[in-house]
Amino acid sequence: MKLCLGPAIAALAVALVDASTLTPPVLPLIVRNPYLSIWLPHARDDPWKAWPMFWRGETVGFAVMASIPHSKTVYPLLGRPQDFLDGHSSSYNVSLPQYHGATFDASTTNLTYTIQESDVKITLSFLSPITPTSTLRQALPASYLTCFVEGSTNVSLYIDVNGEWVSGDRRSQIRWELDQPQASQSGTSLKSWRIARAEEQVFQEFQDRAEWGTLRVTAPGDVKHQSGEARYTRRMFAEAGSLKNKVDNLYRGIFEEEPIFAFSKTFELSSNSTSSSSPRQDSIVFTFAYTQDPVVQFASARGLTMMRPLWASHFFTADKMIQYHYDDYETAVHLARNYSDQLAKDAYASGSKDYQDIVALSARQVLGATQFSGTPDTPILFLKEISSNGNFQTVDVIFPAFPFFLYTNPQWLAYLLEPLLEHQLSGQYPNDYSMHDLGTHFPNATGHSDGQDEYMPVEECGDMLIMGLAMANALRDDTKPAFSPNALPSTGILGQGPEKSPLHVDAQGMDVAFTDIGITGERAAQKWLRHSYKLWKKWTGYLVRESLIPANQLCTDDFAGWLANQTNLALKGIVGIRAMSGIAEIVGEEADAKYYASVAEEYIDKWQDFGLSRDKTHAKLAYTWYGSWTTLYNMFADALLCFHLPEEKSAALGQSRFWGPDQEPLDDVSRAKNRLKKLIPDQIYQMQSDWYHNVLQRYGLPLDSRHLYTKSDWEFFAAAVASKSVRTEILQHVAAWVNETATDRPFSDLYDTEGEGGFPGIYFMARPVVGGHFAFLALERACQGKAAEALRFLDSTAPADIDVEQVLAMDLAAENAAEVGEL
Repeated sequence: MKLCLGPAIAALAVALVDASTLTPPVLPLIVRNPYLSIWLPHARDDPWKAWPMFWRGETVGFAVMASIPHSKTVYPLLGRPQDFLDGHSSSYNVSLPQYHGATFDASTTNLTYTIQESDVKITLSFLSPITPTSTLRQALPASYLTCFVEGSTNVSLYIDVNGEWVSGDRRSQIRWELDQPQASQSGTSLKSWRIARAEEQVFQEFQDRAEWGTLRVTAPGDVKHQSGEARYTRRMFAEAGSLKNKVDNLYRGIFEEEPIFAFSKTFELSSNSTSSSSPRQDSIVFTFAYTQDPVVQFASARGLTMMRPLWASHFFTADKMIQYHYDDYETAVHLARNYSDQLAKDAYASGSKDYQDIVALSARQVLGATQFSGTPDTPILFLKEISSNGNFQTVDVIFPAFPFFLYTNPQWLAYLLEPLLEHQLSGQYPNDYSMHDLGTHFPNATGHSDGQDEYMPVEECGDMLIMGLAMANALRDDTKPAFSPNALPSTGILGQGPEKSPLHVDAQGMDVAFTDIGITGERAAQKWLRHSYKLWKKWTGYLVRESLIPANQLCTDDFAGWLANQTNLALKGIVGIRAMSGIAEIVGEEADAKYYASVAEEYIDKWQDFGLSRDKTHAKLAYTWYGSWTTLYNMFADALLCFHLPEEKSAALGQSRFWGPDQEPLDDVSRAKNRLKKLIPDQIYQMQSDWYHNVLQRYGLPLDSRHLYTKSDWEFFAAAVASKSVRTEILQHVAAWVNETATDRPFSDLYDTEGEGGFPGIYFMARPVVGGHFAFLALERACQGKAAEALRFLDSTAPADIDVEQVLAMDLAAENAAEVGEL
């Protein structure tokens, strides 16, 4: 069977038309999980001036070259293979192509080149497909590189990788082999390089690289291959324009006569006719997979368990998974394209072209921190706190990321929360508040049976309760992914795997919604919440005791240090208590629902007295810190959870990109009857929106008055609940930062808002918290389309101008006169 690329080429060509408006310093190439994470550094420069890198910044050997046989000229396209070539060879010439820049969407990064003095055009298209309606496909630890060539001159392409992909320790010994193609009636004939450490160290990392697992680089069976010493192999291609199908079987260290593993393909584009002919097109698909089995160890309810990858429930062997992934290319392109197109439309309508690019740039980074496990009917999604400390399943890292999951596929949020719920329900965590993480360092979720995890009790309880109700609301509202639920008609049938006939995956690998198997959204939400109700209630009890006046502790912004009486943290706790009222209402615990609602209402009134400046122009950083201010990003949860909807029932939802103009909520009558008054008053929203307008800096909205640094996730949380004009201002400043920042790592969420927009002495990079950039989109989908609508009052007036320096000075002068009770 030969893979037909016609429709796929057309689909990917669309991505080449819409140029990206932003020029970030780093772009994703092959980003699938914490260990398959390859990026293009110095992305504003030519791609052959630096080697691709792992997310931390260390290089990986990954080279792409083109050769024009008739001129005996070789051109570097990616990496620095030219450093290994002889610039004075009589057998070949080394020249540079014309680089036309990069374009990207949520799943794809395209690099485009032309060859001078010819009509040859080459596009390297890196696809790590985001497939919200196919969890199976999202769980495959593999990405595609499609090389498109066009012209009327023959051209050869070459790619190679080295052992840096499989170990962070350059001293490691590696082994490799070539899987030769076999005749197959079920798929494309393939050949694959398999590279791994000679002695694998399961569940061990070195500089955040996995020290176990196998890299599999796969190509069609008719390509040429060769392994050997780097300089020799690359020069061989430069001289001959092709490889020799030779395998170096002398296993050795990564940089001992550096072994590389290469493929080459020659495209016959020239015509035999003497008359002029139009350029021809051709392409080739390569895949890159990093397979591990097991993927993590997890202290589950049954004890410490070695967890297998989710794909292992569908395929008996990694080879079968690789074959399926390769043959599934057209469907993967179709689903990824559908997601990218819809995201682009929604983001443009919600913000601007800049916002469209920001969320597109963020999407792969979020999922690049995750690892799918479990079974088809009970999937689990594990997450690594990339770069900041490597914690496993960190609650306050999932929290800033969760708008991405609410927009993309709310079920994936449930898969993220499930390991935390299971572990704590099993009694392995001793404290009466939510744990901070499942383990000190990924991939080892060994828990904290001593209760000595990082101390953020109010933060984590509030986070879990807010996400719990948000998840339940998504189930009740049947917030299905707004993306194509169908595979292409030509999609192959998923063969029989180890798991017999899973309920939630169809024959083409697409998700089956719970409503399609006879379960209502209301029932699904009740079941999900009821299972963990004792945890929700225990955590709320802690918040009732401790959140109104928080003791000295950390919040999620732990880099800023310990602080008592944090205004924004207290607000999170109060919203968390109100979330418990919603949880209790869904599961039918009416007494609990009324009690926690009354507590939240009482606390929010007191919070306004404690946390706002005396002139009510802004929120203070802490109750007793006069002359300070803070970004109230936790107000986002109030709007998201429908606590700010008008008290009266509207007749219809109104116009929305997510809901029909006449669509009636499924149970809106009962919800309206039980709807409480707004938790946070309108004037608080207006006050903060005006304040943000006045404290904006060159590159965005600072986190608070202590520093000029900011967190981009919280900027988008805050902007989502500000007026449209203020939202636009913040967005424009962040976009300017993306274009101008001096940071040289994957999208940092922590940066200085002045100067060069660099790292503030703390180096956060490639973190999944950029899922917070989806806050606008999650809010617009919340409450059956009415959450954002309820904030339109903010647009009725222009932002007020405030003399910030004078206001803060006056507040500070009142410090001695202020009394806030016994704090």
